[in-house]
Amino acid sequence: MTALLEEAPFAEAPMEAPPGSPIELGSPETAPDALAGFTIGVTATRRREEFAALLERRGARVVRAPAIRLVPLAEDADLLASTRECLAAPIDDVVVTTGVGFRGWMAAAEGWGLSVDLAGHLNGARLLTRGPKARGAVRAAGLSDHWTPATESCEEVKQYLLAQDLRGRRIAVQLHGEPLTGFVAELRAAGAHVTEVPVYRWLPYRDTSPLRRLVSQAVSGSVDAVAFTSAPAVLAMLNAARADGLEDSLVAAFSGPVVAACVGPVTAQPLVSRGVRVIQPERARLGSLARTLARHLPEHSVTRLVAGNHRLEIRGHAVAVDGELKPLPPAPMAVLKRLADRPGHVVARSDLRLVLPGGPSRDSAEHAVEMAITRLRRALGPSGIVETVVKRGYRLACERDEA
Repeated sequence: MTALLEEAPFAEAPMEAPPGSPIELGSPETAPDALAGFTIGVTATRRREEFAALLERRGARVVRAPAIRLVPLAEDADLLASTRECLAAPIDDVVVTTGVGFRGWMAAAEGWGLSVDLAGHLNGARLLTRGPKARGAVRAAGLSDHWTPATESCEEVKQYLLAQDLRGRRIAVQLHGEPLTGFVAELRAAGAHVTEVPVYRWLPYRDTSPLRRLVSQAVSGSVDAVAFTSAPAVLAMLNAARADGLEDSLVAAFSGPVVAACVGPVTAQPLVSRGVRVIQPERARLGSLARTLARHLPEHSVTRLVAGNHRLEIRGHAVAVDGELKPLPPAPMAVLKRLADRPGHVVARSDLRLVLPGGPSRDSAEHAVEMAITRLRRALGPSGIVETVVKRGYRLACERDEA
């Protein structure tokens, strides 16, 4: 099998977030334009177009930046050796961590002429499936699953096994792209003979430039959220940021204006361990993740005010004026957001210069601010929203916020 498999969207690493660390949201149905004006980065590889479509149907602008790829190991000597070790004697327990991995294992065994022998051995074992996708793959192979944890986590599978006498038991653990070092070590310490089955391996996506651009966009605040469907994708983005000297800046962005949306607590762990608060759906599903973003961003990332007797709703890359959405280029949007920080107060040109993208030189700063204001007024449409205060700066024409 030489073709490359892509990321299993919910094949998360075997880690659990501390209870209550991420912000847990529900997944209500939302309006078709709920995400209009927002830009969301998507790091998924497999099913990325499906996920992007879910966001775009709600009005979002999507930045596609695949982070990882799955490389099958059907021709790998380690996988063949592990399979033969499983066939050498009866297996007591098999831990199935992902559906795509289990299907890949069975397909590889068929290629080697070992599928009948492997199915016979697995049929006599307890098959512990990490989640519904793994359980579905087991049943599709004509086998019976024994138990699935409610949390869909490897941690609960491990605790289930450790609660039993494992001395002398032969356990096969299907890996999901990364070593399950702690998981396997604890089973072995309890007396089990453990065979690791490396069905595929996570690797960085071939072209890292989209991911590196997404890192820069997150650091600069050009995206409003980044969505993750696996822990390896989170780690890949952090590694890409580290390579460019931007890891601390990326973590700071996720701790500030950029929302980190993760499909579940396992995916969230690499960010939670760095102090980032993430949002996540109640169920680890693509649709639930899209609905969670569609609920969270309008509630927490929109500034609403009245200026010049017009209702403004400021979003990521657009502003709604009296309900009409108007996309804004980066410089006018940066100026508008700075003016909206203190509605009704005068903001000096020198202050506005600091928020302009690209950091113009002092000589061109005043002209750049004037151009951004001109473009902002033109984009807003109605006059009287942004006022000029002679020799002082600019303000939004609204009641002063004295806070």
